[in-house]
Amino acid sequence: MEHMKSEAEKKEYEKYVKQVTPVHSLPVNMAKAFLTGGLICVLGQALMNAGMDLGLNREDAGSWCSLLLVLLSALLTGWNIYPKLARFGGAGTLVPITGFANSVAAAAVEYQTEGEVFGKGSKIFSIAGPVILYGIFSSWVLGLIYWLGKILTWW
Repeated sequence: MEHMKSEAEKKEYEKYVKQVTPVHSLPVNMAKAFLTGGLICVLGQALMNAGMDLGLNREDAGSWCSLLLVLLSALLTGWNIYPKLARFGGAGTLVPITGFANSVAAAAVEYQTEGEVFGKGSKIFSIAGPVILYGIFSSWVLGLIYWLGKILTWW
């Protein structure tokens, strides 16, 4: 019975937990995510438009836009700016290309003190690796389903 806490101790602990647990407002968090993700997308559209204004076709402008967004995301991560943006914008910073670049760059920054091979080399895809793995696997499964569907409808 020694291990059992009294009701007063439980209530006091619950009160303490409520005091130290941060309170989040869902509408505010959603607005911040929308604003942050929207601004990243506006930046991407501006880069795309600038590329087309410089005479690139749509596909080449899109490629340059992607490249520049990845570069900017990696640089901002290395300069410790992207994590601050992510704390503010939450899920809005997960816009696929910048969020993916951030996850790769963040691992490289975090493990750089352990050396090139055993630090950055072995840990750089620790977060992005599962995304790549399951992305390729799900593409393969969907391709197989599509292929089987084409064969079955041919008969």
